[in-house]
Amino acid sequence: MTRLEERFGDPYDADNPFGHRAILDADERSAVAEGAEAVLDEFGLNAEFVPEALGGRLVEVDELVRRLRPVFRRDASLGLGYGVTSLMAGLNVWLGGSDVQRKWLADLLLGGGKASVGYHELDRGNDLTNNEFAATRTEDGLVLDGRKEVINNAARADAAVLFARTGGKGGGRDHSLLLVDLRQLDGETFRRLPRYRTLGLRGVGLSGFEFTGCAVPDSALVGDLGQGGDIALRSFQVSRCVMAGTGLGILDAGLFGVLRFALERRLYGQTVAELPHARATLAGAYADLLTADALVTTATRALHVLPATASAYAAATKLLVPTLLEEAMNALSVVLGARFYLREGDYAGFGKHMRDLPPLGIGHAGGISCQLILLPQLSRLLRALGDPAPAAVFTAGAALPELDLTRLRLFAPSGDSLLAELAAHGTHPGIAAALAKLTADVAALPARDTGVAASPAALDLTDRYAALLAAASVTGYARHNAVPDGWAELALSRLAERLTPSAALPATHPAAEGALFADLLDRATTGSGFCLDRDPVHRMLAQ
Repeated sequence: MTRLEERFGDPYDADNPFGHRAILDADERSAVAEGAEAVLDEFGLNAEFVPEALGGRLVEVDELVRRLRPVFRRDASLGLGYGVTSLMAGLNVWLGGSDVQRKWLADLLLGGGKASVGYHELDRGNDLTNNEFAATRTEDGLVLDGRKEVINNAARADAAVLFARTGGKGGGRDHSLLLVDLRQLDGETFRRLPRYRTLGLRGVGLSGFEFTGCAVPDSALVGDLGQGGDIALRSFQVSRCVMAGTGLGILDAGLFGVLRFALERRLYGQTVAELPHARATLAGAYADLLTADALVTTATRALHVLPATASAYAAATKLLVPTLLEEAMNALSVVLGARFYLREGDYAGFGKHMRDLPPLGIGHAGGISCQLILLPQLSRLLRALGDPAPAAVFTAGAALPELDLTRLRLFAPSGDSLLAELAAHGTHPGIAAALAKLTADVAALPARDTGVAASPAALDLTDRYAALLAAASVTGYARHNAVPDGWAELALSRLAERLTPSAALPATHPAAEGALFADLLDRATTGSGFCLDRDPVHRMLAQ
């Protein structure tokens, strides 16, 4: 992590080949800065996506998120385009593939190759159960027909994991996953589709695949026939947490840029940073960044410690964290003012970060799909909270059990041990009231309102659940780790306001905001990142 930061250098150095100027010039060409991928090759970033048992460096998921942060803090297109899709593809194989498939894909990635994952078809969005891309069994193997679209790295991937219809009974076992060596396919029956142009993440090569009677061997099947949905949904539990975590680097970078501007820009005889509204906005964005980090950290550690409940925690994290980050960036754009719109100059990097953040939140599974994962589980989760989660879920650096993907489940058991943290150790009165109301509202929810036809009021329950999980993460993290003064107080207050919106002006917390702003300034001055772990960064405030 530190090595990548050093190699990337100060983003505000105009002569830095990996600084904002070079990144923005490349973004105008829908590319990434020249030489940036070579830096990731030198670092061996693909090894982060491969389990240690197969020769890689993937051991703890929270550590993976931290190691990706310097890349996304610099350029989300670089991070996503280089290889996070290889992780998404790999998770399916690490979970459901044969020993031969695992070794083959691990060797491919460790050798610098790239893998894509093909879930999406544009006409069907996140409705994977209605995908029409088909794999038909023959005496000689499988024959592929159809298209996969808006696929990252499709133009240069060596391999792909494809979600394909293999049955037509209308049940949950109509789809399977295939691991396909794209280099071996017949050019007459397989082609790579043209690239899509995008508003954000311009440097990411999104295109697709088209198959017309394309033959692949039976050995391409990952797991058993009809197991594709089960494997994909369990692998999503890891990738949802990781994708939410990548956005932390974007807000970290955006917050630094706006702080830098606020400290040098003078209005009304003082710096912008001295204006109460600007200072409160900076402190609030910082509080939300730390809150999002606490939720991501808790959810990623729960993959190891509480794998049976991880489906709910991962979906809630992917639902709330992108929203927190986008709202914080929107608030910061007001402080930056007209410069937010500029595509050149010292602060044009903020606009790029802001364009890149929303598509990361959509990712391979948007908010509504996360809500539909959560909704049918709420009654069991809230029926009886049980014992609080083990300290290892919250304690940074505490030893974790080995990541065992086979222990992940599609439906959580009764009793939410993270929410039990709120009941056992006390919390903001607004949070306690919101937990009691959610429990009552979920108990009254009719079963018919827990599926795809759920009402807006029913879906709102999932938003409230995610905010309460964030409160539990803040409470638990603050109990077990050293945290910035004022953060827990301000974070819980902001979450309480989210849970119970009011027509009145939100309460002010000048002492907490002042303490957080002082910590933010200290970190910016001493070369520390803005996330909970205070990782070293290479960037300078304006002189």
